[in-house]
Amino acid sequence: MNLSVIIPVYNSERTIGPLVERLQECLLGQEFDVVLVNDGSRDNSEVVCQQLENRYANVTFVSLRKNFGEFNAVLCGLNHASGKYAVIIDDDFQNPPEAILTLVATAEQGDFDVVYSRYAQKEHHWFRNLGSWLVNTLTTYSIGKPRDLYLSSFKLIRREVINEIIRYRGPYPYIDGLIFRVTRNVTSVEVPHHVRAEGRSSYTIRKLISLFLNVFIGYSLWPIRVFTVFGAALFVVSLFIGFCFMVGWITKSIIIPDWGIIVWAIGMGLGFQILSLGVLGEYLGKLFMAYSGLPAYVEKERKRERAKE
Repeated sequence: MNLSVIIPVYNSERTIGPLVERLQECLLGQEFDVVLVNDGSRDNSEVVCQQLENRYANVTFVSLRKNFGEFNAVLCGLNHASGKYAVIIDDDFQNPPEAILTLVATAEQGDFDVVYSRYAQKEHHWFRNLGSWLVNTLTTYSIGKPRDLYLSSFKLIRREVINEIIRYRGPYPYIDGLIFRVTRNVTSVEVPHHVRAEGRSSYTIRKLISLFLNVFIGYSLWPIRVFTVFGAALFVVSLFIGFCFMVGWITKSIIIPDWGIIVWAIGMGLGFQILSLGVLGEYLGKLFMAYSGLPAYVEKERKRERAKE
């Protein structure tokens, strides 16, 4: 199988059928399969997806017992994908199915591990655009994403990268975070972006906050290191001030007020506490990363072993 198309489905009983039909048309002649993951939809999406699986031999349907979230549904789809490439596409026709071939061609021509889509004109609601901007800004510093790369949900992932991503066993997957812990061989290509065909976006403030915290805490030691550096700086500054106070007291060149001693003691103690928590956080963070299921390294290719003489 050359290509797997993964579609996380949520309340899209009116769009998922036409989308799968369009995929069958625009990918005609390609060796591909479609993985539908129903993420606890409250409408008739499950029945429609089941009908699509019965109708098309290349459609696989998986239904989750409740709404786990988009990234969890995508991870489930990646575990059921069998293609050399997997393309993740939304269920609302904002991503044109025809653009899948553009992603595949870009990956093959440049031998890229991941190809993200980018849009000349985004048709998302302004709130989702704001959330995307915040998350993209955060990921630039937390997971080392290139500043000019937009982390869109419509993307292609190579099989070798998929095999490493699906080793993740935690309850809070962030697909882009997992990608950048495996590879930096990524690019983007411009594709059209359409107005949502049906319904409203399920992107809410609660989901934005949840995603923000997940990226901020779950995929980088950067937040811990910020506090460690802050604690170390405060501790060093307090030591320097204490040294100046001691020199001034010995030489009687300055008069140290009582409140100055209090402020110095508080700064010294606070800096030491934050530094200690930062060091402890480094240990806990490394344990967390070690048990995330991802390897210490990923081989791109293996050189032929020399025959034993």
